[in-house]
Amino acid sequence: MPLSMTGFGAAEGPVGGGALRVEIRSVNHRYFHLALRAPSEVLALEAELRDRLKREFERGHLAVQVRWTTSPDERTGGIKLNLVRAERAMARLRELQTAVGIQGEITLDLLSRQPEVFAQEDGNEGIEWPALEVVVADAAAKCRAMRQQEGKTLAQDLAVRLTAIRERAALVASRAPERLTRERDRLRSSIALLLEGRAVDDDRLAQEIALMADKLDISEELVRLGAHLEVCFGVLGSDKAIGKQLGFLAQEIGREINTIGSKANDAAIQHAVVEMKGDLERFREQIENLE
Repeated sequence: MPLSMTGFGAAEGPVGGGALRVEIRSVNHRYFHLALRAPSEVLALEAELRDRLKREFERGHLAVQVRWTTSPDERTGGIKLNLVRAERAMARLRELQTAVGIQGEITLDLLSRQPEVFAQEDGNEGIEWPALEVVVADAAAKCRAMRQQEGKTLAQDLAVRLTAIRERAALVASRAPERLTRERDRLRSSIALLLEGRAVDDDRLAQEIALMADKLDISEELVRLGAHLEVCFGVLGSDKAIGKQLGFLAQEIGREINTIGSKANDAAIQHAVVEMKGDLERFREQIENLE
């Protein structure tokens, strides 16, 4: 079944000496678009994460949030003091104090905020992509499962729209011959009235009727419309990304419906055309949600 572009999936697992939670929310987008919010150590693996998600999702805006539920600090004892770095930082601060002629005490708060005075304990395992990939893949699978479920519902609704268009097209096809007969009789009556009893040129009349029939003929449009609808039904059974393909087919269906409407010259057919346009518009709105 086709996939919706709306879904959510979350997973949690051990990574880098702690535990990470990955949440994926996806909504409509013409292309694949990733928005990642994550700790700096995870952001370093953004390229690998992007490539992994693109294998699961062809289109959609993916908002991915990654956060520690158990940080490596909690698992490994926290941070340690880099005494060498602290002594060097204090020396530089005193040099700066002398150079600019500022009196006062260099506080512990100021010293502690210097880069690398505090460092992560050596027990931190660091983050490696294979460990993170397991959690990402689990969250992606859950998000994809939700998109599949919604895609199934969308496909059912789209099939209802297509069926309605096909049924109204059948009504139009049944009305078309009657309309031609009625127009032929109207033309004959009008010509007879204009001639006021004079003889009718049957050959010329036949020629005019043939031209009128050709102008009002919608058989080719109905055949093409039926063919496009059958292709749409077939595409709805695919498990691939079908949103763009259905979008192109909707354009062709709309073109045939518009042509039928311009040739209708019949109230019942015009009414059916209006209803087909309404169903097609709802069809177009729904396919915007499909991958």
